Amino acid sequence: MKTVAADIRFAEDRDAAALAAIHADAWQGAYAGIIPYPALRAMIRRRDPSWWREAVRRRAAILLLEFDGAPVGYATLGRNRMPALAVGGEIYEIYLLPAFQGVGLGRRLFGAARGLLAERGLAGTTVWALAENRNAVAFYRGLGGVNVAEGRESFGSVAVKKLAFLWR
Repeated sequence: MKTVAADIRFAEDRDAAALAAIHADAWQGAYAGIIPYPALRAMIRRRDPSWWREAVRRRAAILLLEFDGAPVGYATLGRNRMPALAVGGEIYEIYLLPAFQGVGLGRRLFGAARGLLAERGLAGTTVWALAENRNAVAFYRGLGGVNVAEGRESFGSVAVKKLAFLWR
């Protein structure tokens, strides 16, 4: 009998290509039809393996989710960038390959990210999501996030509404 495990660890230099692939697949799945195609393609191209290698070398907080030994998701996190929200931590990104969404792995990764923020003394968490990304909005609401603020993000000539979710 084979046991399949999901593990979460800090990303390393050797993970750069996998992080770039997860980013590309997850962003195409999440934002096609929301972010204009040229802007989406440019954003994905910028996050190539060299970008991720540099992020790891700068010691950015990047958690990598592995399923059966293969990278399938990641989260980036750190200090809250919006002081008006009055929490210490922020999960900047949390993405899984589309085939691994909806089975509880995102919840595990989210929990690990919040736990790391708390370990670092950053009480409370915020996350921003594009309002049209219904899956993300439902995910954060399902985790008990409260929508506390709105903003706009520009992608080329298109401005898209974004929502801030908060956990105390």
